[in-house]
Amino acid sequence: MDTKKEVLAILQDLTGEDLTDRMDENIFANGLMDSMASVQMLLNLQEKFQIDVPVSEFDRNEWDTPNKIVAKVENLENE
Repeated sequence: MDTKKEVLAILQDLTGEDLTDRMDENIFANGLMDSMASVQMLLNLQEKFQIDVPVSEFDRNEWDTPNKIVAKVENLENE
């Protein structure tokens, strides 16, 4: 499974934007994601990658760009 490709597909479903060329763009600061969308993103990531990301431990600063999201998912997959 291509983690980056799958994460970008989830983000595109949630934001309506193709972020392939915007991997370091802050998706919260630019208004593409809000708190409700972040919960949906976590649920989608957990289902797709079989990882556990408790909403209570979600730190927006660690998940605010596509690159950071890919890195977090890869780290959680390797735990």
